[in-house]
Amino acid sequence: MTNQLANSLRRHGVKRGDRVAIYMPVSPLTVAAMLACARIGAIHSVVFAGFSAEALASRIIDAGVETVLTTDQAVRGGKVINLKATVDKAMEQCPKVKQVFVSKRTGADVPMYERDIQMEEAMAHESTECEPEVMSSEDLLFMLYTSGSTGSPKGLCHSQAGYLLYASLTHKFVFDYQPGDIYACVADVGWITGHSYVVYGPLSNGATTVLFESIPTYPDPGRYWEMVERLKVNQIYVAPTAVRLLLKSGDSYVTKYDRSTLRTLGCVGEPLNHEAWDWYNNVVGEGRCSLADTWWQTETGGICITPRPSAPNAEITGGPMRPFFGIEPVLLDEKCQEITVNNEPGALCIRRPWPGIARTIYGNHTRYLETYLSPYPGFYFSGDGAIRDDNGYYHITGRMDDVINVTGHRLGTAEVEDAVDEHPAVAETAVVGYPHDIKGEGVYAYVILKDDVTTSEEDIIKELKATVRQKIAAYAVPDIIQITPGLPKTRSGKIMRRILRKVSADKSDELGDVSTLADPSIVAVIVKNHDKLAKK
Repeated sequence: MTNQLANSLRRHGVKRGDRVAIYMPVSPLTVAAMLACARIGAIHSVVFAGFSAEALASRIIDAGVETVLTTDQAVRGGKVINLKATVDKAMEQCPKVKQVFVSKRTGADVPMYERDIQMEEAMAHESTECEPEVMSSEDLLFMLYTSGSTGSPKGLCHSQAGYLLYASLTHKFVFDYQPGDIYACVADVGWITGHSYVVYGPLSNGATTVLFESIPTYPDPGRYWEMVERLKVNQIYVAPTAVRLLLKSGDSYVTKYDRSTLRTLGCVGEPLNHEAWDWYNNVVGEGRCSLADTWWQTETGGICITPRPSAPNAEITGGPMRPFFGIEPVLLDEKCQEITVNNEPGALCIRRPWPGIARTIYGNHTRYLETYLSPYPGFYFSGDGAIRDDNGYYHITGRMDDVINVTGHRLGTAEVEDAVDEHPAVAETAVVGYPHDIKGEGVYAYVILKDDVTTSEEDIIKELKATVRQKIAAYAVPDIIQITPGLPKTRSGKIMRRILRKVSADKSDELGDVSTLADPSIVAVIVKNHDKLAKK
C-alpha cells in the first residue's frame, strides 16, 4: 500500500523536498500516506481532520503545499465528517495546489474536480515495489503545526535520523515494549503523539500498532477496555481528558472487560490530577501495571520526562518524575539563574540538545530562535513551568505563556482572540484558560462590544462560537463568553490577564492590588458578570 501510493505520488510529480498536506482520519491508508511521503523524500504535513477549512488553508499556504491527500468522509463516534467538502472550501484560498488525492472511507458521492485524483484507482496501476529516496540524516522527515502564544501556528520541522532514533528509543523503553506485544496509542495521527507513538516509534521497533478511529465514549464508555480485551493489548497510551471523562462513568465499564494483558498504562497531554491517576492505576491497571505519566511536546519529538525506564523496583508516585536518556532538565528563575533548591517553581528548560529536537520552524528560523532559545540563552525553553520535589522528581505546573491546554491540544489565546475580533460587533477580546473538570482547561473569552451594536448579546455569543468553530476548530470554541464594558488594563494599555485568569477560576478574592489599573472599577463589574454566568 505504501509503495503503490509512493509510486502514485512520484508519477504525479511529487519529489524530494516537496511538502504534502495530509488531511485524513486515523486509518491504515493514512499511515501509508505518511510513509509514502517519507519513502520518496517528500515532507508530510498532517493536519488534524477536525480543523476548519480556514485553518487547513493557512497551513497549506504557509508550507507551500502543492499536493493534498484527503478522504471522502471520516466517521468518528457515530458521526460523519465531510472532509472532502472542507478541502474543497480550503482550495478556494489555495491556488497553488495542483492536485488533491481523494480516498474512499464511506464511499459517499462527493464532487470531483479537475485537480482531484481518486487515490485507490491511481494506486491500483502502480507497482508494489518503490525504490526509496536516499536521504541525509538532517533532511526533513515531516513538519507539524502547533499553536504559539502569538501569531499564526508554527510549522515545526523534524529530521530524518534524529527524530526516528528518539521516537524509536522512547517507545521501546518508556513502554517496556517487547517483541510480540500489541501496542495501542489512541491518539489521532494529526498530532505529534500520533506521529511518534502510533506510527514512527512503534513501526521502527517492528511493533504491532493499533489504530483507534473512534472516541472513548462511543458506543459506550467501555470502548477502550473492550478493545484491550479483544486485541489483547499490552500497552495503552491515552490522554488525561479521556481518563477524567471515563472516571465519571464509573468502574463497571472497566471491570466487565479482561485487562490482564495490560502491562503499561501511558498518559500524555497535560498533568494528570491525583484522583485520575489513582483511578487509572488502581481500577484500570489493578495496581499491577507501570503507569507512565509522560511530559513532552511537539517540539521535542518524543517523551522527555517519564517515570520509566527506571530500576525495576523504583517507585512511581505520579507526575512525569524522571528525565529520559540524554535529557537534562533545568529549572531557571526570571534572572536565568538555575534553581538548585527543591520545591521552588521555575521555567522548565533543557540544558543540551537531544536527537528528537525540532530543527526549525518552517520558513521562519528567526521565530524558532526567539521562541525556544532566546528567552533563556544557552537553554531550550519549553514554555512550561515545573517544580522538583525533595526526591528530585519533576512535576509540571502548567504553561507560562498565553497557550492553554484544551483536551491535551495546545491552543494559543491569540488565535481565538483573532477569530472573535473578526466579528463586526466586537471591539476587543481577551481570552484566558480556566480550570475545567474534564478538559483540563476551558476557554474563557471576555468580549467588549462596539457602542452601536443592536443585536442581542445572546445572538452575538452564538455567532462568536460559530466563528471560532469555522476559523479554527470545535475544540477552540469558548466554553464561556462574558460580554463586558471594559477590561482591566494598566495605564500603558496592557491587559492584566492575571486578573482575568483569577476571575475565571472563581478566585476573585485573590486579585491583589488593582489600584494601579487605569480604571480599577471595571474589575468589580467583571467579577459581578462572572458570578452571574457561574450561576447559569
